[in-house]
Formats: sequence, structure tokens, C-alpha cells
Amino acid sequence: MRTLIVALLVLLAVLQAQLWLSDGGYREVWRLRAQAGAQEAENQSLLDRNIALEAEVVDLKQGLAAAEERARTDLGMIREAETFFQVIPAEKAASDR
Repeated sequence: MRTLIVALLVLLAVLQAQLWLSDGGYREVWRLRAQAGAQEAENQSLLDRNIALEAEVVDLKQGLAAAEERARTDLGMIREAETFFQVIPAEKAASDR
């Protein structure tokens, strides 16, 4: 009887070691859960970026105001009959001389 109990305890210890330490054990499960959490956070940030880009595309397709604003800021365009003034800070103007 004593031999059976010792054999069962050894078997239990071996199975527990495999469960905790093997490649498919709990360590792997914890690592994969952490990796999945990081991937979900990255996916959420990319989803937020895509929503913002989609809203900008819709705005550019539907309204001229957004296209005009984009042309003014990104391309430096001005309208007809507008006068463009470029203001140079005093420190930069003095250093250019």
C-alpha cells in the first residue's frame, strides 16, 4: 500500500511539473494572454486612427471647406483677390542680415 501511495505521489509530481513547466503549460498560457492583451490594445489604437481617417475622407468628399482648409495648410494655397503676408519673427530677421 505504501508503495502505491509513493508511486501515485511521484506520478502527481511529474504531472504537475509538466503542467507548470512544459511548453503547453500555464507559463505558455500566461504569455499568450499577455500577448493577446497587447495586440488588443494595438488594434484599438489602430481602429481609432481608422475611424478618424474615415471621418476625414467623408468630410473631404462632401464638403469644400475641408478641402480648402487642407489646401491652405498643407499646400500654402490662397484664394483669388487675397493678399498673402509672411511674418518673419524679429530674431530671425536680425540673424539673416
